[in-house]
Parts: sequence; C-alpha cells; structure tokens
Amino acid sequence: MTAESPSSPPVAGRVRWTMIWLSFGAITINYVDRANFGVALPYMADDLHLSSSVTGLLLGAFFWTYAAFLPGAGWLVDRFGPRRMMAFALIAWSLVTMFVGAAGGFLALLLMRLLLGAVESPAYPSSSQVVGRWFPVRERAMAASIFDSGGRAGTAFALPITTAVIALLGWRGSFVAAGLAGLLYALFWLKFYRDPDTHPKLTDAERGYIAAGGAQRNDGSQVSMPWKELFRYRTVWGMLIGFFCLSFVLYFFVTWFPSYLVNERGFDLLKLGFLGMIPALLAMPAQWYGGWLQMKLVSRGRSVTYARKVPLISGLILSSVIVLAGVVENAYVALALLALSQSALCFAASSLWALPVDIAPSPANVGSIAGIQGLASNVAGFVSPLVVGLLLDATGGSYFVPLAVAGGMALLGALVYGFVITSFGALGRDKENRRGASPQASATSA
Repeated sequence: MTAESPSSPPVAGRVRWTMIWLSFGAITINYVDRANFGVALPYMADDLHLSSSVTGLLLGAFFWTYAAFLPGAGWLVDRFGPRRMMAFALIAWSLVTMFVGAAGGFLALLLMRLLLGAVESPAYPSSSQVVGRWFPVRERAMAASIFDSGGRAGTAFALPITTAVIALLGWRGSFVAAGLAGLLYALFWLKFYRDPDTHPKLTDAERGYIAAGGAQRNDGSQVSMPWKELFRYRTVWGMLIGFFCLSFVLYFFVTWFPSYLVNERGFDLLKLGFLGMIPALLAMPAQWYGGWLQMKLVSRGRSVTYARKVPLISGLILSSVIVLAGVVENAYVALALLALSQSALCFAASSLWALPVDIAPSPANVGSIAGIQGLASNVAGFVSPLVVGLLLDATGGSYFVPLAVAGGMALLGALVYGFVITSFGALGRDKENRRGASPQASATSA
C-alpha cells in the first residue's frame, strides 16, 4: 500500500474531520478579528481623522510583525504542538483585539496592530500541523481547504455581525465583542482538540487508516532539515513567490474591500453588511471544491504535483477578472466580478496549506515550512493595502489602477506555480525537487 493510495476510509471513525473543523473554527475567529478592523475602518477614519495613506499603513502594520514572527511561530508549533500553540494564540490575540477598541489615535492603533500580528502568527502553522498529523496524503488538500476556508467565513461573518455591533455599540464595542468570542473559543479548543496519539475517541481502524495513508507523526525522534537547507530548493522559493502573488490579491478583500463598497460603489451600512458578505460566502464552497477535486485526482492515480497545480494555476488565471471590477459602471456587476475573483482565488488556495506537509523532509519541518510560506503571504499582506492606499491617494480615490495591479499579480502567480515549481515531492527525496533542478522539468511530475 502506498501513501498516495491508502485503503478506503473506515466506515466508523470520523474523528479526523472533527479535528479539522476545530481548526476551521479557530481560523474563522482569527479572521473575524482581522476583518473587524477593515469593516470598522470607514467609521474609525472619520472619528480619528485618518487619511487613506495612514489607514493603508495601519492595515499593513499587522503584517509587519505577523510575517516576521511566522517562521519562529512555525518552529514553536513543531516544538510544542498545535494544541498548546493554537490556544496561546487565541487567548493572546483576543486580549489585544479588545485593547484596539480603547485606542485613542494613530500611535495607539499602530502599536495594537503590531502586537496583534505577532500573537496571531501561530494559527496557520498550527492548523497545517493538524493536517499533517491527522490526514493521509489523498485527504490533505481537502482538510487544508476546510481550515483555510475559515478565513473566508470569518471575513464574511464579520461584515453583518460587525456592522450590527457597530450600529448598536459603536466601532469600539465591535472589538470588545470579537475579543470575548476568541477567549471563549480558546476554552473550547483546549477541551476538544487532541493529537491522534492521545485522542480518547479515535478508533483503531481510523488510526490505522490515517497512518497507512501517509499521515506524519512528530514524536520528537525525527531529525529536521536545517532552515538554511530549506532555502536551497527552488520549490520553496516558488512557494514563497507564488503565495505572495496570490495573497496580494486576496488581502484586498480582507482590508480595502469594505471601503471600496462604501466609497466607490456607495453602499450604506445595511448593504455593506449583507451584500458585502457574498464574495466570501461563495469563496468557501469554491475552496472546498478545490480540495475535493485534488482528493479525487490523487485517488485516481494522478500525481500529487498535478493535483495541486490544477487549482493553483487555473484559479489564479480566473481571479484576474478583478481588474474588470474597476471599469464596469453597475455596482452589482462589479460585486459579481469581485465574487468570481475571490472564489477563484480560494479555489487556488485549496492547495496551499497542504504543500508544507507534501514537501517537508521530516514531520519536524512541517510547521517551519508553513511559517516560511506564510511569511511571504503576509509580506504581501503588508505591501498590498499600503500600495492600494498610496495608489488611491495618487489617483484621487479611483480603484481602477489598484485593481489592475491586483489582476497582474494573479497572472504572475499562475506563471510561478506553472513554471518555477517542477514538483511538490518531499525535499531531498524527490529527484525533481533537488537543488538546481532543471526549469524545463515536467510540471506535472511527482
């Protein structure tokens, strides 16, 4: 039995899916906190007299520390495990979020955004480790697409929930409410999450299925590859550049999208709360479909590399329709185009958080590679809102140029995943993933 062709799943025993839905809940809370700032931003800007450039700086400041701390957070997840590190992150970011509501000006907001980025950094490496420990190869992308879609759920739910709280309690009250929700979920996570070796409800049949299918076990005995060695592989660099491009576009939806609907399309608070959630809600099933498609492709004998590249390349190409939202006159047509773009991005993203598990030379490297990959994503998280803010100020508030730049970044990302990366096999073991692999090697080999 090979890792890519495990036996059929046991009839009884679905604990692994419960674990990944717990990660989904944590990431949802994570993105509610992130999106809360973007939803509240038009009202904060008016109250605190913040310019577009300054608000772009605040939106991006979160990603300075988030990106900087991600590699270290990944190492800590490898060292202490996802249960403890996710709980720490939930508690810490919830407390900081509550303090955002007490900020009285730019400097206080900047400090809170920097601190928030640092303490949120263990969330994604923890979830990637959950995938590696609980799921066989063929189910990795499906599991990764589920937990990562929590980002879309959080973004979507933040719009109606946060606008309702703002209407009731003001923008400051929205941050207090989001922080309380995170603290409650931390208790829920600690009560229910366990690794496969210690979960009391995991049956022998499901445990055997997980192990036979290639799930990774980090019991402290594995030797990890040094970080400097990881950066000698073209796959790692391709993942960094490709994820940067995808995230540059995706973070428009996390940061500037609510302001776009209010300022460019004239949406009021009610329309923002309900119509503004449509793109993120549609993106969730698109991401799940991407994970399901990869699971089917691997089960039918296609290579892991081929299965991962299908959604990555096609999704990024389709997401470039975002540029059209800057030229159409009808607000609802623009919203439909943005919904298509975000759905295509998330269809592509269904692969991303399975990749650290796919290429890790040792289970002790999964969190580290996830953190390194996340570093590039969140450098984009800083660059994207800042560039959009600067372009808005330079063009008198027009979104045409920022959306055109985003469309170009999506196409660049498709080229990187198509031609820079030749294989998603394990570093050091897959022959086409060795240092100096030929750029002309087959793009669908594994």
